[in-house]
Amino acid sequence: MMDKKIKSVLITGGTGSFGKTALKRLLESGVEQVRVFSRDEEKQDALHTELREPRIKYYIGDVRDRESVERAMRGVQSVFHAAALKQVPSCEFFPMEAIRTNIMGSENVVRSAIKLGIENLVCLSTDKAVFPVNVMGMSKAMMEKIAQAGARELGQDSKTTISCVRYGNVMYSRGSVIPLFIKQIKSGNPITVTEPQMTRFLMPLRDSVSLVQYAFANANQGDLFIQKAPAATVIDLVNAIKELFGVPDYPVDIIGPRHAEKLHETLASAHELANSDDLGQFYRIHMDKRDLNYQTLFQPGKQNIPAIEDFDSHNAEQLDVQGTKKLLMTLPEIKAEVEAFKQ
Repeated sequence: MMDKKIKSVLITGGTGSFGKTALKRLLESGVEQVRVFSRDEEKQDALHTELREPRIKYYIGDVRDRESVERAMRGVQSVFHAAALKQVPSCEFFPMEAIRTNIMGSENVVRSAIKLGIENLVCLSTDKAVFPVNVMGMSKAMMEKIAQAGARELGQDSKTTISCVRYGNVMYSRGSVIPLFIKQIKSGNPITVTEPQMTRFLMPLRDSVSLVQYAFANANQGDLFIQKAPAATVIDLVNAIKELFGVPDYPVDIIGPRHAEKLHETLASAHELANSDDLGQFYRIHMDKRDLNYQTLFQPGKQNIPAIEDFDSHNAEQLDVQGTKKLLMTLPEIKAEVEAFKQ
């Protein structure tokens, strides 16, 4: 699974969509112990009942509480920081809650990792952190800055490496639109669409976990990785789902954008890509390693900077309805839903 063999891992937010998939992938790789850290005892109990795996250790706690973070982290080799408030409207209405979890909670995770000498910390971010217009994106952008500040403080020779990954919409994750659209079809209610021409990146959950694994194996201090995911319009996604379920004429209601939604999302800005490595499937965006002595800002020989565009869901590879259907059917959950619906 990974180039670097790890024995013990802590996953913050380990009962979420990403956390559960990462957990299963780690167990398959032969990791000796995975610690699941979250504040939801019901989900932890359900996960324990489902897996019954002695290599999993469960820790109740909250990233807002530094002491509970340290208790769960002490003695592990690597940390995947996935705990966050992710729903855009919820963060808009309760911004201080997003600050406490996504910013202050991330500071607790970073400081605990530095204090305890964790070998690798990978922090999960989102495309909404680029040119943020909503609280969720702003708080995740701050999380990235906190992680990079810790990395800059540690330096390149530290035993602890801190990095980040960004990804767009994770397909069929909890709270995403695909399960909602399927639920609406199954219940006989119209599919609700905010803006038909809105574009979003589409990333299977397995790819989001692979991105974190790649960062774990290849990160230098302060790196940020993104994957070159394809994108689609919301209406093409809806039509793909309707065709898969055999209801091409199913009704759709246009309800208008939710609070603070963008028309297109950006995974990397042109400014960031100017300081990145194209690794084929991934971009490695380098941390700005300068200190507060800005004399180094003026470096000869760098006047001819090539013109670079933002990497966004409008100029990324665009999937049509058929391409979206093909990608959807690579998800076991979608295949199961389609088969069950047609029985």
